[in-house]
Amino acid sequence: MEEKNLLIIHGGGPTAVINASLYGAIKEAKKHQELTHIYGAINGTGGVMKEEFVELERVSNEDLELLLQTPGSAIGTSRDVIEQAEYDKMADIIEKYHIKYVLFNGGNGTMDTCGKFYKNCVKKGIDVKVMGIPKTMDNDIAITDHSPGFGSAARYIAQSVKEVCTDVQGLPIHVVVIEASGRNAGWITASSALAGMDGGIGPDLIYLPECPFDEEKFLNDVKQLLQKKSGIVIVVSEGLKNAKGEPIVKPIFKTDRATYFGDVSSHLANLIVKELGYKARGEKPGLLGRASIALQSPIDRKEAQMAGEIACDMVMKGETGKMVAFKRCSTTPYVIEPFLVSIDDVMLYEKTMPKEFINKEQNGVTKEFLAWCRPLIGEDLPKMISFNMKRIEEEKKC
Repeated sequence: MEEKNLLIIHGGGPTAVINASLYGAIKEAKKHQELTHIYGAINGTGGVMKEEFVELERVSNEDLELLLQTPGSAIGTSRDVIEQAEYDKMADIIEKYHIKYVLFNGGNGTMDTCGKFYKNCVKKGIDVKVMGIPKTMDNDIAITDHSPGFGSAARYIAQSVKEVCTDVQGLPIHVVVIEASGRNAGWITASSALAGMDGGIGPDLIYLPECPFDEEKFLNDVKQLLQKKSGIVIVVSEGLKNAKGEPIVKPIFKTDRATYFGDVSSHLANLIVKELGYKARGEKPGLLGRASIALQSPIDRKEAQMAGEIACDMVMKGETGKMVAFKRCSTTPYVIEPFLVSIDDVMLYEKTMPKEFINKEQNGVTKEFLAWCRPLIGEDLPKMISFNMKRIEEEKKC
């Protein structure tokens, strides 16, 4: 009997639940006795080309369970630039190791790699089934309602901003500008608004990369708020651009696909100090937003695991050249339905925030966005109390 093996490849930046998808894929693969090996590529596509694999079928159940509470990528990931020569080499290695099934877990760039790898294998007449598992904290993969990784990032930013807002409320002497991840899509930045749901304390202003950033309007927004209150919290995207499409802070580094922006929060905080003469400071959670297990969304973890299970199950049943996606059937109650989408429809297509999710002033989000996003972060955020705020509210009633 011909040996049949399955390979799992991680690509791009990890999330708080990428290992939950890995867990789901391994658990499902172990049900199939026809598989000899369940390989994991060490550090992404580069590991494939170096023929560096870990035999995941040998991992103990105890260690497998740890995947559900481990951030980052347990098998390693990468941002390798893949050209035709590398695709050809990977195809040869796939044949050499009798790999009949390949799962790519990643975001837009990884789905592009997944699609090109699949098409190259078809062109070469190689019998291999290929499936994509969506993963991105940025939530910018097309077609799917949302992507595993986003719910946890949304919960992290909402909780963190809620805590900062409470801190500023207790010592309202400055403006705090918090910079959120998301180069071209403002999903994470927008999620900070969840901090203010259910009577909570949320950010005063939110600026998304989907809207051209105007410094004068920004300063005017802040100035008007400072006439009403002395402590303000603002959340901005790392990818803010002006009307010409230029980053408001000069990029510090560029690669073929990625732009590493300068410190937007510090830039805007300094602008407030300089132009308005008011104390301001910048904060930047950065990698903390994608590595927090303490604020991992249980819904996100469950759906990530589901995506891994379905991807493995589908390739074993003969499906190929597709990606697992989610359809929103209902928001209240929250119900999603998994389905498969052609990999052609998601390769490097970037999903940004729709207009109906952004307020008219372009400095906040709508109730429609809050309703859509709320189920993805799981249980309610902890309630907090401010006697100072209660006193102010009571004085207003008098």
